[in-house]
Parts: sequence; structure tokens; C-alpha cells
Amino acid sequence: MWLYLAALVGLCYLLRWYRERQVVSNLRDKYVFITGCDSGFGNQLARQLDLRGLRVLAACLTEKGAKQLRDQTSDRLETVILDVTKTESIAAATQWVKERTGDRGLWGLVNNAGIGVPAAPNEWLTKDDFLKILNVNLIGLIEVTLSLLPLIRKTRGRIVNVSSPAGRLSVLGGGYCISKFGVEAFSDSLRRELCPFGVRVAIIVPGNFKTSICPDNVQDLLKGLWSQASPEVKKSYGDKYFEGCKFFLDPHRARLAKSLTSKTLSACYVPAGFQSLLLRLLPCSGHGFPLSPTPAQYT
Repeated sequence: MWLYLAALVGLCYLLRWYRERQVVSNLRDKYVFITGCDSGFGNQLARQLDLRGLRVLAACLTEKGAKQLRDQTSDRLETVILDVTKTESIAAATQWVKERTGDRGLWGLVNNAGIGVPAAPNEWLTKDDFLKILNVNLIGLIEVTLSLLPLIRKTRGRIVNVSSPAGRLSVLGGGYCISKFGVEAFSDSLRRELCPFGVRVAIIVPGNFKTSICPDNVQDLLKGLWSQASPEVKKSYGDKYFEGCKFFLDPHRARLAKSLTSKTLSACYVPAGFQSLLLRLLPCSGHGFPLSPTPAQYT
């Protein structure tokens, strides 16, 4: 019995391997719009897809980032300045995309723009600290998607949203984990709604990468939040708790290009290896997950 089961599992993986290596035809005629292309995943993906011949429309937050990207790519790639927190900026970028795609529509949308700070225990933060992240990572993502959806529906294309392991297990306070849980929920509902139109929706769940989403001075930012906390909060948590809350990130890679060029689109792409298995087994929420130090109040 176990031999038959192993053979069945092996056959399933072989079939999946074959399907994922089938590439979409006529890539050179397809337009892809990517947010957050100044650096990190967005920048790397824009350059990678440009090398494969796609018509990349790259949205950058700064003119400096846009110029650097243009200097590293072919004339096919075009850039636009986009602040996903501003409705007028999204409207202008949408019109810009319409003018370039014309009747051909938009094949792919990659919602990559995001920020990771301020991040700290929730009680140390203000409403504005939460909104700063939510407006970029979630509300901006939703508005960009809804604005470009008619162009994607025209091509029966695909939408790829960059999520995070923090969208499955919340391990730190602030708006980041909340926003990524929201990205997963929005992606799931959108996938079901757009299935009748032939539009596919996927999420990318990267591992631990060192990108500009987590700035080099993250510990200094944490110290600033701690210094602004009320005397009551500082007394309750204590210096030992603060020292235990210094976060760190390690380099990683994502599977973004495959989500746009493969004929078969998975609903979710996660890191390879053990981390992949862990993410697939994680429940929607972690109860009593022992990652936080003990507050001074209880020592």
C-alpha cells in the first residue's frame, strides 16, 4: 500500500513539475505592470522580465530609482512615478498604462510595493504607525488592483500579490503582519470572483530576504519608538523586553518570474525546502507562540 501511495505522490510531483515548465506563448507582446521597482524584488523582476522580452511597465516611487532602472534595461522597459498611498497618483499611473497598452490590455499586474516599519510591540505604537504600513501594503495594493482590473480582464491575464510568512503567522506587532493577512484575504476573494472571467490570481510568500523593506537602521527606529513610549509602558515591559525585541532579517529569493511566464499558475508560491513545508502546515493563527520575552511586570 505504501509503495502505491509513494508512486502516486511521485507522479503528482512529476506532473506538477512538467506543467510549471510550460511557458506562456508570445511573451514579447505582453505588458506587465510592477509596483515598487526602485529596489528589491520589484527591481530584480523588472530586469529579469525585460531580459525575457516582455514589455515591462515599472512603477517607481522616486525619479532616481526610475532612472537607475532604465539605465540597466532595454528600451522596451518604461517607468512611471507612483505613490500607492495617493489616489491621484494611482489614477495618473492607470491612465499612463492605458495609453501604452491600448487595445492590447494588461497581461500581468505585480503588487510588490511595500514597507515593513514601524514595527514594535503593539502597545508602543500609535494609530498613525499602523496606518503608515496599511496604506502602502494593503489599501494601496487594493486601489491599484481595482484601477487596473479592466485592463487585466481584457487579456484574461493574471494578478500577483507579494505576501509574507507574516501573513500566515503574526510574530511581531505593528501594521506589517496585519497588512499581509489582509493581502492574503483580498487575494483569495479576488481569485474566486475573477475565475469566471479567466483572470488568475496568485500570491508570492517569500522567505527571509534582506531588502529595503527593512532598512539598515531598523534597530534605531525601534529605539525611537521605545523612547516615545509612556513611563507606564516602559515600567511594565522593562529594558530586558526591549532588548529582546530587536529584529533581524536574512537574505532570500522569491519565485516571481515563474508566476508570470508559466502556463500553469499556482494559487500560492512559497519558499523551497523545509520552510515551504512549515508554511504549508501553519494554521491561520498562532496561539501562545513563544517568540516574545517576558515583560518586567511578570518577572
